[in-house]
Amino acid sequence: MTPTLVVPITVNPDLQKERDGASLSTEEFAAWWAGGKEILKFNREVRSYLEKDVDLNEVMKLEAKSHEEINEFTMRAALEAAQKLRCLQQERNPGGNEYWPNLYEQPVMWCLVPGGNPFSVMYVMLVKALQAHCTPEQYEDFGKRVERFEISATYAQTELGHGTYLRGLETRADYDPKTDEFVLNTPKISSYKWWAAGLGQCCNYCLVMAQLYINGQFKGPHMFFVQVRDEETFEPLPGVHIGDIGKKMGYIGTNHGFLGLKNVRIPRTRMLMRYAKVNADGSFVSSPNSVLNYFAMVRSRCLIVRNNAAYLAAAATIATRYSAVRRQSPINPKEREPQIMDHVTQQMKLFPEIATSLAYAMSSDYLWNLYEQTIKDIENGKYERLPELHSLSCALKVTSAVDSAAGVERLRLGCGGHGYLSSSNMSNFYALATAACTYEGENTVLLLQIGRFLMKSWRSALSGAPLAPTVQYLAEVQKNPDFGTWTGSWENMVKAMKYTAANKTRLAFKSLLARLSRGETEENAANHTGIEFTQAAELHGRAFVFSSFTDEVTGPKSQTRSASLNCVLENLLELYLVKETLNQMSNLLRFIQLTDTDLRRLQDRLETVLTKLRPDAVAIVDGFDFSDLQLNSTLGSFDGNVYERMFDAALNTPMNQKSVPKSFNEMLKPFMKSNI
Repeated sequence: MTPTLVVPITVNPDLQKERDGASLSTEEFAAWWAGGKEILKFNREVRSYLEKDVDLNEVMKLEAKSHEEINEFTMRAALEAAQKLRCLQQERNPGGNEYWPNLYEQPVMWCLVPGGNPFSVMYVMLVKALQAHCTPEQYEDFGKRVERFEISATYAQTELGHGTYLRGLETRADYDPKTDEFVLNTPKISSYKWWAAGLGQCCNYCLVMAQLYINGQFKGPHMFFVQVRDEETFEPLPGVHIGDIGKKMGYIGTNHGFLGLKNVRIPRTRMLMRYAKVNADGSFVSSPNSVLNYFAMVRSRCLIVRNNAAYLAAAATIATRYSAVRRQSPINPKEREPQIMDHVTQQMKLFPEIATSLAYAMSSDYLWNLYEQTIKDIENGKYERLPELHSLSCALKVTSAVDSAAGVERLRLGCGGHGYLSSSNMSNFYALATAACTYEGENTVLLLQIGRFLMKSWRSALSGAPLAPTVQYLAEVQKNPDFGTWTGSWENMVKAMKYTAANKTRLAFKSLLARLSRGETEENAANHTGIEFTQAAELHGRAFVFSSFTDEVTGPKSQTRSASLNCVLENLLELYLVKETLNQMSNLLRFIQLTDTDLRRLQDRLETVLTKLRPDAVAIVDGFDFSDLQLNSTLGSFDGNVYERMFDAALNTPMNQKSVPKSFNEMLKPFMKSNI
């Protein structure tokens, strides 16, 4: 049976009607979303260059391949992308060598290696960790080799038995002063490194987080650059046990691996020593701040917020385009079946997720600015911002992961049964989003860390000590314990969320003190107050998102945007604040007086803003500017030819390449003829 290609070239008329009827310029929205016209232009040029010669039909067949075939496919795609970026470098900046590695980990590369890039961690995390923690001599020795892709490497921290709790890691690095070497061991099966992307079959080096011991004395977790495979033969080195961990829900081609080490020796100079140092005589110089050891994870959490906003935006693009094309269930029995986006219940599935993706994109911008400021401070020996950056990156990592995972699932359900197909790509976006709930710090553990930060901040507020900018609202609430009057303005809703978060922090602190006064140890008291810690921490994160989104839409930048774009952004802000206020109503009502009339008004506002956004929904998601390759979805292509693409994808599956399956003659026919 020969598959027939049935996808037309024209745009679906329902989808075109949506674009023609929008009140805003998609191009202006796209430029705003990208960060400026020049960035948008640059991103499109690079993306077009990278997508050149990519066969979208082959990409659509990825899910049908075996695990080994998927890994070969994604490795080839990742290396072709690297080669294209190098060629682009030569075209645009002959002789330069910094351009393509920097691009390799930027948003412009997002989802352009379908199935996941096995070398993403190398550039997203490892190169940055080496730049931050190597001495200049070390970076020149081996860091530059990774950056230039002369060797391939990954970051190995998590173990089978330990993840977020780094002090519990079991991999050891014992210093041997006789040979000036570290001896690395994973003493038992729970010590095996697990989950490192690319480690399975793509890397010959690894940055290993291990517990440092000198003369049997524990010095805490530190980073060691370890060769694990021969550069020429790629055979594992003596004492190295390495392999792939198997298939996962998502990230199907990122080649996550395991690593066991038995008496593996590396030179002393392969411990990263910009901050902490081990001298040849075995003397130890500790880092000026222990948090610096974990700084690579902080950067990764900043990336997670940005990426999860993008996953949600991509899923919203697919579901919104589908909802403009799909017609079903007449609102008026005598009229034609409407576009399902005309149903208010469908709008409630779509539009809040569009608004949420914007909210986290704006929060991510603030977080990145704080990260860059902190980097500059560290270079000047100042570490005061580290606790705030750590806390905020944890809070936004948690809430963005939770909201995007739940949001993608709502959007998938909004596509009905068709969203259940692999070819919709909704399952992949869900797997990407939900993975962030556990990697780079499991969400509950991070919330507990934020809770402890809030307890310290509350103590500081009580004593009148200065507070970090993102927790200054704690002091404001202590000065003005009464909320005042609920008005429902945007500013008022931001204040209400901060007030609620502050009072949740106050109650958690009160519970902690009560347990301490009953004689519990600080550790036990903190454990028993854990539920309240996590509740206060989540509200702290949501209060920040409220504030940052409102500041972006209503602040000075609004003067640089057209009235039509501002109107759409204001509608999206209104929707986000109202729906999230309603979602958090059980918390707000504990501390703020709202009447039934207030609640009815919020419901009316919700329904009104959905109606306002309806004409612009397709134009907005078009402005997210995802290519068909990035979405990789039969339901979400730019032309909107949903049914044709779904049918074409089905025809092209391997199972439909023969009119009679092999199983009929081998199994089914003999069974039916057997007269059982």
